[in-house]
Amino acid sequence: MSDLKVGVIGCGNISTAYFKLAPMFKGVTMVACADLNMEAAQAQADAFGLRALSIEDLLAADDVDIIVNLTIPAAHFDVSKKILEAGKHAYSEKPFVLTRDEGEELRALAAQKGLRVGSAPDTFLGGAHQQARAIVDAGDIGEVVGGTAFVMSHGMEHWHPNPDFFFQPGAGPVLDIGPYYITNLVNLIGPVKRVGALTSSASPTRTILSEPRKGEDIPVDTPTNIHALMEFENGATVTFGASWDVWAHRHPNMEIYGTKGSLYVPDPNFFGGDLMVGGGDFSDMGDVAPWDHPFGVPNQEHGEGMMANYRVAGLADMVRGIQDGTPHRCSLELAAHVVDVMTSILRSGETGGFVDIATTCERPEALSPEQAKELMR
Repeated sequence: MSDLKVGVIGCGNISTAYFKLAPMFKGVTMVACADLNMEAAQAQADAFGLRALSIEDLLAADDVDIIVNLTIPAAHFDVSKKILEAGKHAYSEKPFVLTRDEGEELRALAAQKGLRVGSAPDTFLGGAHQQARAIVDAGDIGEVVGGTAFVMSHGMEHWHPNPDFFFQPGAGPVLDIGPYYITNLVNLIGPVKRVGALTSSASPTRTILSEPRKGEDIPVDTPTNIHALMEFENGATVTFGASWDVWAHRHPNMEIYGTKGSLYVPDPNFFGGDLMVGGGDFSDMGDVAPWDHPFGVPNQEHGEGMMANYRVAGLADMVRGIQDGTPHRCSLELAAHVVDVMTSILRSGETGGFVDIATTCERPEALSPEQAKELMR
């Protein structure tokens, strides 16, 4: 079956990962890119052998089947809507949209036009997280009754050249990093029923510490310190902490507690990492021998050493779904539910009460090592 042709709107930092990793996957051929800054589009086109187009020309291009939306979060809805209106499938970076209503509008438009919509994050398809899913599904830790998840640091102004948008509505630690964590919790446990949260910000401004704007103060207009409780439809309860007001901590990224044991899950922001189980039949916490899963194999050098990065896996799985007429895992329904959960957490912080989640979704189908290999060239 022939590849589907892919264009990209948004040629910022994250686009390089998509362009570099796309050749690893079946069915995906990158052909063009666009950006409001034509120089940025041309630079990526030159680097990866693509056509640099205006956004309007990319939307109208006859040889583009899917457009990947890598714009800033505040533009995700408008750009994805234009992609669908142009008659092309849409795949968005996270967060998919910024409100439940935006997600419902895209759902209706996609259904009307018979088009697919997908959204990052796809890190839950990584080898470590799919092995964790298999441990949960096999009942090795019993029935899941609780868990914890923490994503905490001191923000992005230390390294990002233009960190302004991280501290505006549509970002903050919940909407920027939360998608990785909440999506993986849905992957492991299922959909969320209700949430409650306390939210705050340590400072009304941040000082950029990176070049070229070092020393410049930027406003903080969204909560940067969030502590939430999540109740899942199966009755499990999870504590979720997301903060950019923490200098140091010793909380693990994610733990899942079952009636027969506990499961330590590595950082959902990445595809790989070490799993541990403990309690019950496992006695003390101990390492789990890693699966032979292709999306868990370290393939890129990072500051922390070699790490697994298979971004584009979700896009490749959507291409497979389009070609086979089967569901894709990084679905609109999953992404819209996660957005509903995240925005409800922020709304709970504003109102001081629990918020019922209006949406639901199916747990995405597990991705076995064999199925993952089928997505790769």
